[in-house]
Amino acid sequence: MKFLDVKTDYAFKKVFGSDHSKNILISFLNSLDIFEGQDVIEDLTIVDPYQIPLIQGMKDTYVDVKAKLASGDMVIIEMQVLNVPGFEQRILYNAAKSYSTQLVKGDHYHFLNPVIALTITDFVMFSDTEDYQSTFKLIEKDRLVQYHGDIELVFIELPKFNKPESDLVHGLEKWLYFIKNAGSLAYIPETLATLPELSQAFSFANEAGLSMEELDIQFKRRDFIILQRDSIELAESKGIEKGIEKGKLEVAQRLIARGMSVNEAAEIAGLGVERLQGLQPA
Repeated sequence: MKFLDVKTDYAFKKVFGSDHSKNILISFLNSLDIFEGQDVIEDLTIVDPYQIPLIQGMKDTYVDVKAKLASGDMVIIEMQVLNVPGFEQRILYNAAKSYSTQLVKGDHYHFLNPVIALTITDFVMFSDTEDYQSTFKLIEKDRLVQYHGDIELVFIELPKFNKPESDLVHGLEKWLYFIKNAGSLAYIPETLATLPELSQAFSFANEAGLSMEELDIQFKRRDFIILQRDSIELAESKGIEKGIEKGKLEVAQRLIARGMSVNEAAEIAGLGVERLQGLQPA
């Protein structure tokens, strides 16, 4: 068997945001334990379920799935594969927009329902912690008193989740293993098969059950993301190289300004003498 890479936008929305994904999404969200006052999510409505023509025209490196719970709470689930400029601002903007647009003219503010923005990233966001899940709320900065819980940002960083299949225990661990590794699996791991909704998710991601059109869309989206990632990495590497070169030049200039010869400064800074021609001691 061969499965789609669930981290790509098309596959992610097919598995978690289709008309038949309700049980899958409920199981995944319940494994997170992020809904205060609700022990178990029993029902939800997937807003704007995926359609192939819509996915086909996408130009971004992310996709979101929106669900409205029976309680009225709104959940935005997003898969982000690249750390692009403006990414964090977009997360906050989308959450605030989903919160504010609930009201129509004349409605009272107490009709507003909480919004949770759940973002799964294929890159590290918070390098100062090894925890793969982080939750943010509005709090008073000194006393850490919560102001209001209506907007909540939850982040899951896949690179920090490295448990092998043999060590998977909780439902969330099994779901994250699926999201991170489905594209490289040749069979459904026994540990994951014990969860019915995960077996269903694997069936949605099974390439054997897809049409040629769907496979073509998936492959194009995967290639687009790979090219975007390579472009970012290349730009970053060039930026690093330029930064190193600039630093070496600054060191050499300081050495020469202190009376060192061009040849000596070039040797210490690791530069060719020709790069320092014209720089003479003051």
